[in-house]
Amino acid sequence: MANNLHISYDLHKPEKNYEAVIAKIKTLGNWAKVHYSYWYVNSGYTARQACDAVWSVMDADDSLYVVDATNNAAWWQNLNATASNYIIDQWPK
Repeated sequence: MANNLHISYDLHKPEKNYEAVIAKIKTLGNWAKVHYSYWYVNSGYTARQACDAVWSVMDADDSLYVVDATNNAAWWQNLNATASNYIIDQWPK
């Protein structure tokens, strides 16, 4: 079954390699670019698998947030502590 993934990223320096991130997102499944750094992907990957795949071409100072709307799951890398803690606290259990 395919998962409805929403992928949002922020590359924190202007000289970052957007092409590598975009290319990696496109390998996850059928996709639509919703906004500049926000994508929808219909994928066989879980949120964690997709996050790990995209994160592999990003730098430690970047941030990434992946939501699997099909399975009510999310995974992220390097979100600020306030946002991360809020999501953990508010996400339905």
